[in-house]
Amino acid sequence: MKTTASRRKIMVSADGPGLVSQAGGLLLKETMRVTGLDAALSAQLERWRPTRAVHDPGKVIADLALTLALGGDCLADIAMLRAQPEVFGPIASDPTVSRLIDRLAADPVRALTAIRTARAAARERAWTLAGNHAPGADGELIPIDIDATIVIAHSDKQQAAPTWKKTFGFHPMTVFADHGAGGGGEPLALLLRPGNAGSNTAADHITATRLALAQLPRHRRRQVLIRADSGGGTHEFLSWLSRPWRRLSYSIGFTLTEEIQQAILALPAQAWTPAYDAEGQVRPGAWVAELTGLARLEGWPKGMRLLVRKERPHPGAQLRFTDIDGHRFTCFVTNTRRGQLADLELRHRRRARCEDRIRAAKDTGLRNLPLHDFDQNQIWCEVVALACELIAWMQMLALDGPARRYEPKRLRLRLFAVAARLVRGGRRLRLRVAASWPWAGQLVTAITRLQALLALLAPT
Repeated sequence: MKTTASRRKIMVSADGPGLVSQAGGLLLKETMRVTGLDAALSAQLERWRPTRAVHDPGKVIADLALTLALGGDCLADIAMLRAQPEVFGPIASDPTVSRLIDRLAADPVRALTAIRTARAAARERAWTLAGNHAPGADGELIPIDIDATIVIAHSDKQQAAPTWKKTFGFHPMTVFADHGAGGGGEPLALLLRPGNAGSNTAADHITATRLALAQLPRHRRRQVLIRADSGGGTHEFLSWLSRPWRRLSYSIGFTLTEEIQQAILALPAQAWTPAYDAEGQVRPGAWVAELTGLARLEGWPKGMRLLVRKERPHPGAQLRFTDIDGHRFTCFVTNTRRGQLADLELRHRRRARCEDRIRAAKDTGLRNLPLHDFDQNQIWCEVVALACELIAWMQMLALDGPARRYEPKRLRLRLFAVAARLVRGGRRLRLRVAASWPWAGQLVTAITRLQALLALLAPT
């Protein structure tokens, strides 16, 4: 059967004037200006600017973050911004970018402190501008999720090592602030570690938590819920969290020991209450109970409660040796004194959103560490954090509805990668997006919101 569709030949030429690809990157550029991230980076990184240098180190790092947010995964991908100076400004050459990374990596402690200081200042401004959409604005605890992930290395890089998953690479510790069901999340710390670093190393958990708390606005630092899997359920980390002057809440996974199994068997049937699903409704086949008075907790922090969840494994699931009577059990500990058991268990289980944040970070430059030296790759991790934060702040300030939960891939397909024509007239530049683009209205509305915030912040 022959098709009747038109097969008109499309001629291609590279001579289109005034065209801009990645026009949606203006969303992220305006977010930088609104939050003051560009100015903060410039101020903090001024000491690394050589005499008579043309390019500002702060802008170079900001441009790298913008590159990763738009889908780049190496230093050379900054070329896609360099081709469009009317939108993104003058962009440094590849050698200039490489030399800056080398200079920062030569003084890693000061460089990381400078970048993190700029991030914290921009975060405070972003959360202030977000108003009721900002984490903790409703007076509730801000969930801070800690988890480690594997980043595979395909070459012999400094401190790359075999991992517990029998791969080769790095094992960074990540910390994300959860924006709740209506939004995404943003990274507070990306702590690079060798591939053979342990999952339950208390010192790394403490270091990552310190870095994360320093990123929060000062008036929010006592409004925090630390969540982690059983890798964080160590004496040292829980004791550190429980010190009275920290005023931190926690919900941490706990290893299921033989003694805890015996305590579970001793629970009467009436001790179990139905667990909730993700929507807060009763979930058939799942229950929760408290073991605080039945299991010995000597040596653990005072006020620590031990809760257990019981559920029927889903069809086809392979049972484990810790499964009892055909049910699967998981435990966690918390210092929260009030609330129904099912609510506390659901709050803990929502820690799984951290996996989504890690996946988004890997789509934004964390999947591969492109440099050789460990300190260089730690600088790269800070740029990844900047890129993820730019996306999160843009969604919080400019988008609403389901778009606030879009992951980077969808944002790039719908908003960032749109092409537009740059038109000059009346001493102004106008970026004209194709009217047929399905999300053109959403893009224009978002940019308009950010520019309105800039107008409000401009000095009179």
